[in-house]
Amino acid sequence: MIKVSIKEKQIIIKGHANYDELGKDIVCASVSSMVITTVNAILRIDSDAIKYSDIKGVTIDIVKDDEIINKLINNLIDLLEELEKQYPKYIEIRRC
Repeated sequence: MIKVSIKEKQIIIKGHANYDELGKDIVCASVSSMVITTVNAILRIDSDAIKYSDIKGVTIDIVKDDEIINKLINNLIDLLEELEKQYPKYIEIRRC
């Protein structure tokens, strides 16, 4: 199961969905696409807005409070929540 922890200034994503075999897992692929697209968009807008790590999961630390950055982060959270509704056995989101 993919576990997403959402804090005020941080998002942590860990685990694997195990929806299907490696390379065919649409839940993992969806989460990866959402996260990579959001991180890349934010870094193109302002390379100092977030700190990003993909060691032992993904950690996004929100460094700057900016309207556009906040909208992108909120969009990522909305997308992850929609995925959780569709695949509740494979992704879990907690707000801390």
